[in-house]
Amino acid sequence: MSTAPRPTLADVARLSGLSKTAVSLILNDRPSRLSDDAVERVRTAAAQLGYKPNPAAQSLRSGKTRSIGFISDQVTITRFASAMVRGTLRAARELDHTVLITETGDDPSQLAAAFDELIDRRVDGVIVGLMAARMVDVPAAPRGIPVVIVNGRTPDDLPSVLPDEYAAGHAMASVLLDAGHVRVGFIGDIPHVAGDPRRSVTIARRLQGIRDAFAERGVAGPAEVVVENWTTAIGFAHAPQMLDAHPDLTAIIAATDGVAFGIYQALNERGLRIPHDISVVSFDDEDLASLVRPGLTTARLPYEQMARVGVEMLLGERDLAHELLPMPLIMRESVRDLR
Repeated sequence: MSTAPRPTLADVARLSGLSKTAVSLILNDRPSRLSDDAVERVRTAAAQLGYKPNPAAQSLRSGKTRSIGFISDQVTITRFASAMVRGTLRAARELDHTVLITETGDDPSQLAAAFDELIDRRVDGVIVGLMAARMVDVPAAPRGIPVVIVNGRTPDDLPSVLPDEYAAGHAMASVLLDAGHVRVGFIGDIPHVAGDPRRSVTIARRLQGIRDAFAERGVAGPAEVVVENWTTAIGFAHAPQMLDAHPDLTAIIAATDGVAFGIYQALNERGLRIPHDISVVSFDDEDLASLVRPGLTTARLPYEQMARVGVEMLLGERDLAHELLPMPLIMRESVRDLR
């Protein structure tokens, strides 16, 4: 069974009664002195024929492939940050681009190889998306190929998009202070991570926002405990220790939702009710935060929005710069008002 040949630019020109040059100018939205009538004739002819531009031909003429690369360390295999992939795909689609995605893990050599492969495929730009906001080394791109780091930074100061962790920490502490909580604990300080940009460029800002909110109110800062990592097991282990050391606490701030889930379990085993006996707040807004009871008040990491902004920067819809995006407060039922 034969297939009808694909309509060509010459077919559109023949049906509209105009030259191929005129048709090309109109269909590619390039400036010209052609009349409105000519434009209407060309677009009508193209619609009647079902004409669609040939992407390969357009790429040869413009030097653009209408594709971008997305290099991830662990984003594509981690449900927690998968919204970054979704944001990249949606924004690219809206801007008429396709996305080539590759995963590297934490291997610097894999990052360099993936970068070279995408450049070889003549992508119009590259997004480097990170699971944890940290400093990362990225190979130099050829002139004219923009690179944007989503959820990270580079030593050579490439354009980046990060969550505004300072504002989130300050806002979350203010939620407790506004509700009358002045005896508060914090579980999740990891000094060797907070002080090492290769591990995190944001957690120190989150902690500083919390501390500054208390200082601005003239209230003693939260009792803090140093931990080894941010896991549910850490929250479970340290919540009882914190309450034993500070029995007058009315609220606990968890560094992450994972830590908060452990705190929930520990408090439950002690027969303490959230928020009646003690309030709990956190950061990240993992899926489980809305499912635990009571629902966890937390600050959402805007992975999808960060990716969207990164794509817009990459494709010229925004200036190439350093962007900080708000972390929305998700107010649920884990905070008691003491006023």
